[in-house]
Amino acid sequence: MAKLVFGLNQSLDGYVDHQAMVPDTGLFRHFIEQVRSVAGMLYGRRMYEVMRYWDDDLPDWDAEERDYAAVWRRRPKWVVSRSLKSVGPNATLVEGDVEAAVRGLKARLDGEIEVAGPDLAGSLTELGLIDEYRLYLRPIVLGRGKPFFIGPRAPLRLVASDRIGENTIRLTYVPA
Repeated sequence: MAKLVFGLNQSLDGYVDHQAMVPDTGLFRHFIEQVRSVAGMLYGRRMYEVMRYWDDDLPDWDAEERDYAAVWRRRPKWVVSRSLKSVGPNATLVEGDVEAAVRGLKARLDGEIEVAGPDLAGSLTELGLIDEYRLYLRPIVLGRGKPFFIGPRAPLRLVASDRIGENTIRLTYVPA
């Protein structure tokens, strides 16, 4: 059975904004290895549209960016959306009963399924489907953006803390 893991970069004041928080080299390498190891990724529409950046090959990418793109493209992706009519390569559109679809993925797959997008994670949290939360705290104060947690949630229990790269602390929590 797969485990659903919601993890994103977060500012010290609790916001998610991928345009404002570019990872340092160590953190980017960590994300490459993380994506390499997951069973797949589950995206909300907005996060999927941000990540579609990796479907293209840009001439100014360095070797690590090309490596990330190659790894990302190989992983299966499921996109939860009511407005998209189609999705890109190696991606499946999830429509209708999201809870049943996600429970089916968890039952069918082994390993970790990465959940990306605070809105989607909030909905899956309400359904009791998120197994683990990974907060990558970055030494940035944004004062704006999307909160990591959308709405209140049941208490969490800290199970790990790690330093990643030069300036990031990863806090790993599970439902208490």
